[in-house]
Amino acid sequence: MNAVAVISQSALAHNLLIVKNQSLAKIVAMVKANGYGHHLDLLMPLIDNADILAVSELSEAQKLRQLTKRPILLLSGVYSKETLQQAIALECQIVVHHPSQISIINHSSKALSVWLKVDTGMHRLGLSADEYQHCLTDFTANSLIGIECVMSHFACADELENPINQMQLNAFEQLTDKQNNRSMANSAGILSNPQSHFDFVRPGIMLYGASPIANNDFGLQPVMQLSAPIISIKTIRAGESVGYGLTWTADKTSLIAIIGIGYGDGYPRHAKNGTPVLINGTLYPLVGRVSMDMIVVNITDSDTTKVAVGDTAILWGDDKLRVETVAEYSDTLSYELLTNVSHRVKFIRGA
Repeated sequence: MNAVAVISQSALAHNLLIVKNQSLAKIVAMVKANGYGHHLDLLMPLIDNADILAVSELSEAQKLRQLTKRPILLLSGVYSKETLQQAIALECQIVVHHPSQISIINHSSKALSVWLKVDTGMHRLGLSADEYQHCLTDFTANSLIGIECVMSHFACADELENPINQMQLNAFEQLTDKQNNRSMANSAGILSNPQSHFDFVRPGIMLYGASPIANNDFGLQPVMQLSAPIISIKTIRAGESVGYGLTWTADKTSLIAIIGIGYGDGYPRHAKNGTPVLINGTLYPLVGRVSMDMIVVNITDSDTTKVAVGDTAILWGDDKLRVETVAEYSDTLSYELLTNVSHRVKFIRGA
């Protein structure tokens, strides 16, 4: 009763084209976390056509290097001479975001390209203004080190009216200059703030067809369609309840469908009653708690010939049911749902 995730190659190409249509900047495609849960080996339309590919850690870079010779950006940077040597061997460009990394990079005996990450207000990773100036001085004097780009990261880019966006952008522009390439825009910045595009843009979630901004899909096409089979259909009487904790009770004689997917497959355990599930072109509501292996859907209002055991239920990844909708019903983000799809799900390359 395996759940299946079909990864659309045409949707990947379409979403990358949207990035190109939005900005003239070079594209750093975010493929960290196994391509946001989509599996690196199924992402060749991105891997083959982005200017640079970005991963979070060395283990991801190792897997990606087996698939491509394209430039790889190591977002976490390096923390020792050993990890520096590994990054150089993989031909990674390396992000520097902490003063402790400066001396490690400076003692490299081989040429390498670095990205300097500055903190403009998110206060997660990034050099302070003074640290950045010190880094510039050190690296400019080292003939083995090439400064590829200076970057920063928005904290609230998905909140279009949040004043911190302009404050961060102003701080970034004041700190940097046109002598170096610059990069600020994530998916939300690409779609909403042309002033932030600079020389490199860094799309992530939009590449996979989910919008970072509420109430506008920007023409993005879902890349992952997650589905599972109906394994049982049964009738319950008014007053009978369903699932662990019996959290949903039928108010009339009802027809329910049991679908072979649960939180063990990555479907969100906290999906609320009413979360839509798409069966044969019609949306039906989830009822009862999500189990490890199953969910239950109320199909009472369907034509009895319209839904049958063995039919496929789509959990997300259709124009009628986007992952953003399921995320909203589950009080989470599309990012989490996509990256949480488990190894039990069978991944297939789609058209």
